[in-house]
Amino acid sequence: MSKISVRYIVSDVDAAIPFYTDMLDFKLDMHPAPGFASLSRGDLQLLLNRPGAGGAGQAMAGGQLPAPGGWNRIQIEVKDLEVTVKKLKSAGARFRNEIVTGNGGKQILIEDPSGNPIELFQPF
Repeated sequence: MSKISVRYIVSDVDAAIPFYTDMLDFKLDMHPAPGFASLSRGDLQLLLNRPGAGGAGQAMAGGQLPAPGGWNRIQIEVKDLEVTVKKLKSAGARFRNEIVTGNGGKQILIEDPSGNPIELFQPF
């Protein structure tokens, strides 16, 4: 089986790297150019691209440029959501909402420096 990767478009790769490595425990695997980095956390490979950098950052045929944000997201499971959120808020992290409870557990959406959402999830 080949490795599965997720690509996020970010405004500033250099600003995104410490967010993911320092706040969310990702490992920096590669940062060969200002517009690209590859990070990992367990089996997840996260590719960061700046608009206009590399093939993934190029405009579509109609001229539309890749942009950060939206609602699609990666989910990171945590042991204690309240403790994790408190730690991240004290480090200056931005959240889209407060903790919500659903059928399978509790979750909250944190934003990377470009506004891409990451779901932090604590199962029941």
